[in-house]
Amino acid sequence: MKLYNSIGPNPRFVRLFAELKGIPLELQEVDIIAGENRQQDFLKLNPAGTTPVLETGSGDLVSETTAICEYLEALHPTPALIGQEPFSQAVTRMWWRRLDLMVVQPMTHGFRAAEGLDLFKNRVVCFVESADELKQQVVDGWRWFEKYSPGSRYLLGDQVSVVDLLAYCFAEFGEQVGQPVPADCKRLHVWMQTMLTQFRK
Repeated sequence: MKLYNSIGPNPRFVRLFAELKGIPLELQEVDIIAGENRQQDFLKLNPAGTTPVLETGSGDLVSETTAICEYLEALHPTPALIGQEPFSQAVTRMWWRRLDLMVVQPMTHGFRAAEGLDLFKNRVVCFVESADELKQQVVDGWRWFEKYSPGSRYLLGDQVSVVDLLAYCFAEFGEQVGQPVPADCKRLHVWMQTMLTQFRK
């Protein structure tokens, strides 16, 4: 399988997911800084113009990180990263959705509206007037996870899950763009050290 890859937290998330599954991916680099993802050749692969995109062995295409990870999990259910049985799968998807709504989406929009404005202003809608509010949503989201995520070693328990991988990739990204995990989130910082030991390369 081939992954149309680029810089950024979303492709990194899929690469880590595949790595833990032991799934080899051929990487096809896409220069999103130069806008290669907005050119017709790439838009034929994914009309949304976003990375990553997975090309299956049969040549079919899957985009959006959730869909890609669900597909890879269905093909290679071990180790289970989205839960082992129906209830744990539902709980994992619940926390995955919460992370997306509370941290991933506002962080992405906050970056585009501020530090990333020069890159994105002619590509997507950028909510410049809401940049500070979006960044505050990220802070509130991390603090909510600090208080309510049920795990100890990892966010949902003693085993790493898709939620850890997504949170880790966006915690890294947030550190790079001025939206770090708040210093008062002590438990999350311990979790981050666990993730850094396991995944930093």
